[in-house]
Amino acid sequence: MNKAYYFRIYPNREQEKMLIKTFGCCRFLYNIMLEDKIRAYQETKKMLKNTPAQYKREYPWLKEVDSLALANVQLHLEAAYRNFFRDPKIGFPKFKSKHRSRNSYTTNVVNGNISIGNGRLKLPKLTAIRIKQHREIPAEYKLKSVTVNREPSGKYYVSLLYEYADCENQAESVCQAEAQNILGIDYAMEGMAVLSDGTRCIYPSYYRKMEQKLTREQRKLSKCEKGSRNYQKQRKKVALCHERIRNQRKDFQHKLSRRLAWEYDAVAVEDLNMKAMSRCLNLGKGVMDNGYGQFVNMLSYKLEEQGKKLVKVDRYYPSSKTCSKCGKVKETLSLSERIYKCECGNEMDRDVNAAINLREEGRRILCA
Repeated sequence: MNKAYYFRIYPNREQEKMLIKTFGCCRFLYNIMLEDKIRAYQETKKMLKNTPAQYKREYPWLKEVDSLALANVQLHLEAAYRNFFRDPKIGFPKFKSKHRSRNSYTTNVVNGNISIGNGRLKLPKLTAIRIKQHREIPAEYKLKSVTVNREPSGKYYVSLLYEYADCENQAESVCQAEAQNILGIDYAMEGMAVLSDGTRCIYPSYYRKMEQKLTREQRKLSKCEKGSRNYQKQRKKVALCHERIRNQRKDFQHKLSRRLAWEYDAVAVEDLNMKAMSRCLNLGKGVMDNGYGQFVNMLSYKLEEQGKKLVKVDRYYPSSKTCSKCGKVKETLSLSERIYKCECGNEMDRDVNAAINLREEGRRILCA
C-alpha cells in the first residue's frame, strides 16, 4: 500500500530559483510534447511516441533540471491521453498556462538520490532544503517519489509518497459477524452530515465567515494595475485567504474522519454526485464550502488503514422516503418537509431517519 506525507519546505534564494526553473521546464516540455502529438496525429492519424531526450538537443537548457522530473512529464501526458480515449467526458489534454497552471513537479527515488533527515530534504540538482517534518515516518516505510509544489501564496510544500506492506496483525476486514458497530451518514447542507445516532456535525462554514474579507481583498486586487508590484502583493493576500479557508476545512474533516474511523467498524454513506449537486438549485457555494466529497475520501482511507470498510449505498436508494421503523416508502417527500411523519406513528428528523436507513442498508450489503 502507499501513503503520502505532506510537509512544508523553506528553500533559500538559490534553491527557489532552481525550483522555479524546474517548474518552467516541465511546463514547457509538456506543452511542446502535446503540440507535437497533436500535429503528428493530424498528419498521420497515428500516436506519436516522443520522449524528453528528443528535445534536449534543440533545447539544451532542459539538461539543467532533474531528468526524472522531465520523465514524469511524459508519463503524465500519456496518462492524460489514455484517460481521454478511455472516457471522452474527461476531456482532451490541455496546454499548461504560465499564469494559471499549478507549479509542481514529481521526481522518483533512484539509487538513493533523495533522502530526508535532521530537518533537511535532499533532492536531485539541489542542495539540502530545510523541511518542517511535523510527523515521524516509520523506519520500515520505503520512499518512492517526491512531488514539489508552490502554492499561489508563495509557500513551498512536498508530498512524500511511501510504500509499505500490510501488517499481519492489522485488524481484519469487517465481516458478517462484525457488522454490529456500523454507522450511517446522511449528507446535509447545514452542518455537512447527520449521523445515525442522532448527532449533527456542526461544520463552521469557514468560507462564509471569510467571505466578507475575501470580497474586500478581491476588490482591492481588481483596482491594481496588472503586473505591478502592488498587484503581486495584493494577489498574495487573496491567495492567503483562500489557503486559510482550505486549511481550516481540511483540519475539521481530518479530525472528524479520524474520530469516526476509531469508533466504528464500518461506515455507510450515500454514493452522491457532488459535482452535479453543486450545479443545480443554486447550491454550488454551500456544497463546495463543506467539502463533503473530500471528507468521504478521507474517511475511506482512514478506515482502510485500520482494516475497516466504507460502504457506499446506491444514490437511488430511497433513504429519505423510507420509514426507519416500519419500512414503508412514501411516494413523494418535498425538501421543505424537515420532519418525517409515518402512519405507524414514527415522527423524527428526516436526516436522522435517512442516516438510520443508510446504516441498515450498509449492514445488509456487508452481510450479503
